[in-house]
Amino acid sequence: MSERKSKPKAVLVGVQTQETSDADLESSLAELRRLAKTLGVVVIDRLTQRRDRIGANVLGQGKRLELARLTGGTGVNPRGPAAQRQKVIEEAKAAMATLVEELGEPAETANLVIVDAELTPAQIRNLGQAVGVEVTDRTGIIVDIFHRHASTREARLQVEIARLKYLAPRMRAAGGATERQGGKGAGESSLELDRRKVRDRISELNRELASIEGEAKVRRARRQDTLRVALVGYTNAGKSSWMRVLTTSSVLVQNKLFATLDTTVRELHPKSTPQILVSDTVGFIQRLPHDLVASFRSTLEEAKEASLLLHVVDGSDPAWEAQLQVTREVLGEIGALEGRSLLVFNKIDRCSAERRRELSERHPDAIQVSAKYPEDVKRLHRIIVDDFEDVLEDLEIVVPYDKSSLIGEAHKRARIVSESFEEDGVHYRLKITAVEAAKLRRLLDSS
Repeated sequence: MSERKSKPKAVLVGVQTQETSDADLESSLAELRRLAKTLGVVVIDRLTQRRDRIGANVLGQGKRLELARLTGGTGVNPRGPAAQRQKVIEEAKAAMATLVEELGEPAETANLVIVDAELTPAQIRNLGQAVGVEVTDRTGIIVDIFHRHASTREARLQVEIARLKYLAPRMRAAGGATERQGGKGAGESSLELDRRKVRDRISELNRELASIEGEAKVRRARRQDTLRVALVGYTNAGKSSWMRVLTTSSVLVQNKLFATLDTTVRELHPKSTPQILVSDTVGFIQRLPHDLVASFRSTLEEAKEASLLLHVVDGSDPAWEAQLQVTREVLGEIGALEGRSLLVFNKIDRCSAERRRELSERHPDAIQVSAKYPEDVKRLHRIIVDDFEDVLEDLEIVVPYDKSSLIGEAHKRARIVSESFEEDGVHYRLKITAVEAAKLRRLLDSS
C-alpha cells in the first residue's frame, strides 16, 4: 500500500465461502480492522458476500456496485468492442443511480479497498478497475506493517525479502502487453529487466541475511548452556509487556499488532542462579504469509531452542481460542512444540468473572495473570524459577583449600544449597545444570 499524507479511508471486504463460518468471518474481519488501524487506515465501512469461491472479479456484480458506491467507481470493468463496453457502462450507471436512490449517498468516500483474502494480481487489477481506487489484500497489509515496524538490520532484510516476493508477481500482472515485447532479437523489455532486478535484489538480500543469521547462530550457541525462556503467542497478546516486567528492561510496548519484530534477550530479574534468560519473539496472526514465516524462521529459532515456552494468550479477546490454535500451528511448523511449555492467560484484569471461570474450565493447568499486577509478576517469576528445578541436578563437591579460586566458580555456576568448611576443604551441596556440573568437575580435575 502506498504512503499518503492524510489517513486513507478504507472499506473492508470479506468473502464467505463454504469453508468459512459466520464466527470465522467476523473474527477475521475484526482482526483485519485492527491491522488497518495499525497502519493508520480509517475503516469507514465493511461489505461481505457469500460465494462458492473467490472468482476473477472477487465479488458478484451487485456487490461490486455496492462497493463502487462507497468508492466513486463504476462497479464494472467492461471488455470487448467499444459499443459493447459503452452499453455495459450505461447499464452500470443506471443501476448505480437506483442503488443511490435506495441507500442514499455515502457519508464518506473511501480511497482504499482491503479484501480479507490473498488475491491474485489479476483479481486485484479487476476489482481495482471496477471500484476506481487502490485495492490491496490481507497479505499486502501484513507485509506493509512488517515493513514499517522492522528496526534491526536482520528484521529489515527479512521483511524486504518477503515484500519483494509479494510484489514480484504483481509487477508481472501490471506488465500487460509490454511483457510480449521481449521476443527473439528484441532484447529485454522493461518488465523483464524489472523482474531480473527483483530476483538479483532478493539474492543479494539472502546473502546478507545468511551472514547475519550466522552471527545470530553463534550468539545462540553461546547461550546454549543457559536456561532460557521464550515468550510466544499471538500478536498484541502482551508478550512485550511481560518481557519488560520480568527483566526490568526498556522493551517497546505498544497497543499495536506486530509492534515487536526483533528477538530481544534479557536476564530474568530478580536474578536467579543458575542464570535464566528471557526472549521475546515476533507475534503470530491468522494466515500469516508463508514468506514471512520463512523469513523469520531464524528469529523463531529462539522459541525452538528455549528450555521453556511461555505461551501468552490474551484472555480478554473473544477470539482467544482461534489465536491459541494459530500459535500452536506456527510453532508446530517450526518444530517448537516438543519441549516444555506453560499456558499463560494474560490481561486478566480485563476479564469478567464468567470469562475467568471459562478459561479455568477449558485449561485448568494454565495460569491467569496481568502484567499490571505486581503480585502476578512475582508469581510468574516464581513459577519460572521453580519450573527449572526439574532440570537441575543435585551435586556434592569438595573444593580443596589450595584450589580456592574454584569457590567463585561454584557460586557463579550453581545455586548453593549448603556450604561447610571442613578439614579437607569447602563442602558444597549445589543445584546445577548438567552442562555446568560437567564443567565444574573438569575444573576441579584439571586444577
